Amino acid sequence: MEEKKVREIILDLLEEICGDDIIREELDINLLEEDLIDSLDYTELLIGIEENIGIIMAPSELTREEMDTPNKIVAQVMKRIK
Repeated sequence: MEEKKVREIILDLLEEICGDDIIREELDINLLEEDLIDSLDYTELLIGIEENIGIIMAPSELTREEMDTPNKIVAQVMKRIK
């Protein structure tokens, strides 16, 4: 799957989970610091990634710092696709 498609899927998921379209404008926004996502939302995101992209990402495999911005989330997913 190409990165552009992965990015769109993740941004769609994040926009729905966060309830804010700022994540499309600021791809380096810290989702945790800005209180846009919490641990339950994070789990929902990982389930959405698995359902929409087919990549299983266990919460225990990742630190919050590796997944705290939209750009970092896309990078982590792309690492697992390649």
